[in-house]
Amino acid sequence: MSDFSDALSEKHIAFITRQPVFFVATAADNARINLSPKGYDAFRVLSPARAAYLDLGGSGNETHAHLVADGRITIMFCAFENPALILRIYGRGRPVLPQDADWDALAAHFTILPGTRQIFDITVDSVQTSCGWGVPVMEFDRERETLKKAHRQSKPDAWLAKTAKRTRSIDGLPTTPTTRFFTDVEG
Repeated sequence: MSDFSDALSEKHIAFITRQPVFFVATAADNARINLSPKGYDAFRVLSPARAAYLDLGGSGNETHAHLVADGRITIMFCAFENPALILRIYGRGRPVLPQDADWDALAAHFTILPGTRQIFDITVDSVQTSCGWGVPVMEFDRERETLKKAHRQSKPDAWLAKTAKRTRSIDGLPTTPTTRFFTDVEG
């Protein structure tokens, strides 16, 4: 059974803060649907109608391209412990890059991680919860440090040159690369 609401409740927010992983889905006309798992302490509820997540550089930048082209985003959290629950946030999102005027205000909600390239700012349209009874029970062991380690080992000029070349999604949609490289000490 599903329940819908127009905003995030205190109960929703408490559930979200306990989850070590979330999933992001976006799409644009004539493009693949993108679905990405996300970890780290990277998701924030800013208000009942607004959330954001910190995005590190990885294999592509599909979410950025889709949000610029279409704006629709779905975030899914699911409990891998008991009680079972799935929570989806349906909304509209936009990328905020370090070179954007509103970066500092949004970045203040996060601990900036090595390799951070942008923050996705999400306006909540609706929230859906469902049973999650088909999701397996699993135990969280630890975060993988591989992505942060790879970014920490990067040379800033080489990292920025590499990301500067990533101006298209896999379907050819435009993306805007970041112009700032973050290390462990920046924030």
